[in-house]
Amino acid sequence: MKTLAGNIAIFVPHSGCPQQCSFCNQKTISGTVNIPTGITAYAICKEALENLSEKVGEVEIAFFGGSFTAIKREYMLELLQAVNSFLNDERVKGIRISTRPDAIDNERLQILKQYGVTAIELGAQSMDNEVLRINKRGHTEQDVVNASNLIKSYGFSLGLQMMTGLYGATEETDIQTAQKIAMLNPDTVRIYPTVVLKHTDLCDFMKRGLYSPPNVDETLPRLVKIRRIFEDKNIKIIRMGLHASETMESDIVGGCYHQALGELCVNEEVYEDILSQLSKTDNKEITITVNPKSYSKVVGQKKRNIERLMDKGYKVTVIQGENDMKEMFILS
Repeated sequence: MKTLAGNIAIFVPHSGCPQQCSFCNQKTISGTVNIPTGITAYAICKEALENLSEKVGEVEIAFFGGSFTAIKREYMLELLQAVNSFLNDERVKGIRISTRPDAIDNERLQILKQYGVTAIELGAQSMDNEVLRINKRGHTEQDVVNASNLIKSYGFSLGLQMMTGLYGATEETDIQTAQKIAMLNPDTVRIYPTVVLKHTDLCDFMKRGLYSPPNVDETLPRLVKIRRIFEDKNIKIIRMGLHASETMESDIVGGCYHQALGELCVNEEVYEDILSQLSKTDNKEITITVNPKSYSKVVGQKKRNIERLMDKGYKVTVIQGENDMKEMFILS
């Protein structure tokens, strides 16, 4: 049983997917090769709710890992029927599923509505048709647009997932993907920088010298720009990077993976703000007065931001300001 960030997660590994995408090794991502039955799904929910901490509050039952609406109809109904009764528990706010943009139509949405599904996440990954093609996604940008509009018309909460650094992608195409996703006004987004896993096409491309996936340092400036695109439209980012329990580090051969990637991205954004202010002065001896509540964001993980400033020739002194300080930091 796994409870991830307020989700009772039920993994349906690779079920329903018509092909294997270039980055996909579902056995690795889901951490299991077992296909859950309705009985299994019921047991997972029962155990999770029996052991649910009061601190968690409300949860969603979430079917992750495969393309839920593309699995065999009988199997999809088996899973939905198995967990439907838990919607009577006031702690369960709904059912969340993830699926492919080309596996959405009126009939499927009517079934999901009937069985209490409240949120649908689409794996868009990219809004560039060439990037989608060469990574074997099997759908187009227009499929994402059509599915998103149809989902919203039924009143579901819409989530869109995107990836950065895919084979053939550039910073420009990733930024354009974020902009196009933002135009669809989803309720939530997940941002997954590409992590190259063993036994995938991307792993093979790396070995052959055809692909060099961006690492953490190369990805962070890109993530800051993407984060701002969604924040400017008040679109909630519910995940940035793979969760620590969604993969095994021994299976990672390249790309951008860090257990606290979201935190690093916030640190990077603050670092860029500091550099922007420093560009207006020639002073190399600076004092940063930090709001105590934002200390870790300003200095960065393991004082990463301060070290990088010193590498640029700045002599930096950090002091903590008053608790009622309005600014995150003040440079002097």
